[in-house]
Amino acid sequence: MNQTAIFWPMIAHVALVFALYALLGVRRKEAVTNGSVKISQFRENLNEPAESLFARNALSNQFELPVLFHIGCLALYATAGAGTLALVLAWVFVLSRYVHSFIHVTSNRIRYRQPAFTLGFIVVFVMWVLLAIHLLGA
Repeated sequence: MNQTAIFWPMIAHVALVFALYALLGVRRKEAVTNGSVKISQFRENLNEPAESLFARNALSNQFELPVLFHIGCLALYATAGAGTLALVLAWVFVLSRYVHSFIHVTSNRIRYRQPAFTLGFIVVFVMWVLLAIHLLGA
């Protein structure tokens, strides 16, 4: 397997981040346009409408657990450990982030969002265990 394939799930995650930035911009513009907030309220994040708040929080979540994902992918690539299992895990993680983000910016029901987060958390943990096993065997 080509080691560089591990970069495609990373690129897919970055695409999600850019999409969430765009959604946040659209939702904030709509909130200002319909008069529900003044643009100055976003400076201090005061009384942000739920629609843009959900998008902002979903975006913020992409800079928490996903940081460990990206570092893990890079470490697996750098040590030639980005095999088929790592690639499958990476895609499962990215899929879980898309599902988590979709739920976050729509219904925002924790009951549905938590399983998607938990799956991603477990996958990243397993990726790091995989890296450790790979390094022990090197």
